[in-house]
Amino acid sequence: MKRHIFSEAANYGLHTKCTNLAICVIAIALVAVPNIVPANAGTENIQPITNEMLLSAQDDPESWLMYGRDYKSWRYSQLTQVNTENVNKLVTKWAFQIGTPYDKFECTPLVVDGVMIITTPYSTIYAVDARTGKEIWRYDYELPDDLAICCGMVNRGAAILGEKVFWTTLDAHLLALDVKTGRVLWDRVVGDLTNAESLTVAPLVVKDKVIVGISGAEYGIRGYIDAYYAETGEQAWRFYTVPSKDEPGGDTWEGDSWMTGGGSAWVTGSYDPELNLVYWGTGNPAPDWNGAVRRGDNLYTDCIVALDADTGKLKWYFQATPHDLWDWDGVSEPVLIDMEIDGAPVKALMQANRNGYFYVLDRTNGKFLYASTYCEQNWSAGLDENGRPTVKPGVSTSEEGTIRVCPGVEGGKNWPPSAYNPLTNYLYVPSLELCGSYHQGRVFYLKGLPYLGSGMTAEKDEDGDMMMWGHISAIDISTGEIKWRHKTNFPQWGGCLTTAGGLVFAGDLEGRFMALSAENGEVLWDFQTGSGVLAPPITYQLDGVQYVAIASGAVKYAEVNARQGGTLFVFALFDE
Repeated sequence: MKRHIFSEAANYGLHTKCTNLAICVIAIALVAVPNIVPANAGTENIQPITNEMLLSAQDDPESWLMYGRDYKSWRYSQLTQVNTENVNKLVTKWAFQIGTPYDKFECTPLVVDGVMIITTPYSTIYAVDARTGKEIWRYDYELPDDLAICCGMVNRGAAILGEKVFWTTLDAHLLALDVKTGRVLWDRVVGDLTNAESLTVAPLVVKDKVIVGISGAEYGIRGYIDAYYAETGEQAWRFYTVPSKDEPGGDTWEGDSWMTGGGSAWVTGSYDPELNLVYWGTGNPAPDWNGAVRRGDNLYTDCIVALDADTGKLKWYFQATPHDLWDWDGVSEPVLIDMEIDGAPVKALMQANRNGYFYVLDRTNGKFLYASTYCEQNWSAGLDENGRPTVKPGVSTSEEGTIRVCPGVEGGKNWPPSAYNPLTNYLYVPSLELCGSYHQGRVFYLKGLPYLGSGMTAEKDEDGDMMMWGHISAIDISTGEIKWRHKTNFPQWGGCLTTAGGLVFAGDLEGRFMALSAENGEVLWDFQTGSGVLAPPITYQLDGVQYVAIASGAVKYAEVNARQGGTLFVFALFDE
């Protein structure tokens, strides 16, 4: 089996796009593994997951039923057995190795009735005993030859409804599997593999539908968000993140540039059941760094879009970076919160955007409420009353020569998710501090090949070392003020989990998995996983025991010793 992968440029980052196709497209020879479906011992007690259970997922301490834990994407648990007083007694209970060295293990596992569902970068899915790590069943999906993807082999998780597990593959299929056996119940083609469309997203189940977003903007696709009926796999609706010329927003694309306009939707969205709205972040326009061939605001790229869950119709949008020239995907998770602003209750949505701003919007209509910066940024002179930025002179990739822009192409925050704790009222954001130097390049479109239009390198000091670091920042959502920061030696890619035990859990690129005080950021415990951590942690409780789980595994890049090898670790308190 042979897969052509649009890989990361080793000189500056994990999600950076290459500009030299000769070194950017690589072939990896892999041995096809047959599908394996062992006996279903260990899954016989799994009960069907209902919509009511998903709606109350936040209140279920024994389970982790969806990507963001609940529809609000808080990644918060009420569990308190592990807390600030005893977290230093955490020990490893079991570990599960996925056996693939060249991966970014970005999975958020599901836990249901004592069974954990794990997805891997190379399109394999496992069910294991959540108490012991014993494999129950596994399904190996055989990927086709000549697979074109950006950026690396990735899968971020699964979804569940009834007795079906829903899961995406790198060749843009959506599968439904029997949760008890791993048997495939239906398999639907979502995207066009020949057009470099792929799926890395964890699906979102809303009522009777399974919602996914496509990847592939770096190849000049026209992005979309799809919904499929959970029972049959039949398509329910499609929303194009790049409108055609005769649709609303189509006039924000010059000529026919909308046809190759990008707008991937590769991170799982959120859902408000009262408003019946799905909120989803959309990615960069294409070509990434050359706006001369796509003049205009380029809707609905770099947006949060609010879609009717039943029909997929657009209700409102907010564009953080009009006419993006720096590859600042707006795909970060929308976090839903009810709060007070100026003494009045507001149904709000907040997002730490890749462009360096933390935004708070009214989620009923998309109205801009306020924003603040959470990392170094030099590109914007401020936001107007509608949240539209004023771009400073000298930071446009259309200008001659090399320009310095902060944040760099990785953004101030990339895909790894934040976490919100209602007890502190803080949003914990994994952040990157990495500026970049851009230069203009020529661009032309060929189907199935990278469509970028410029180049970028990370900023270096006088000795030629990369100038980069990161932090986990606690943002007071009422004011946007940063209350504390935990600095990391390299850009902070590990996603966050927070608990009622007063803790924030996260890993870093040096392989440390940490527990921090949610109140002040003090590191209370850490564990060396042996490989860089990108994934967000989860927690669950079985038989009165609270467990904390984290997937560890990152590619080696730049000056970061992110050793390779994917392992899922599960911890609990030492039983004396």
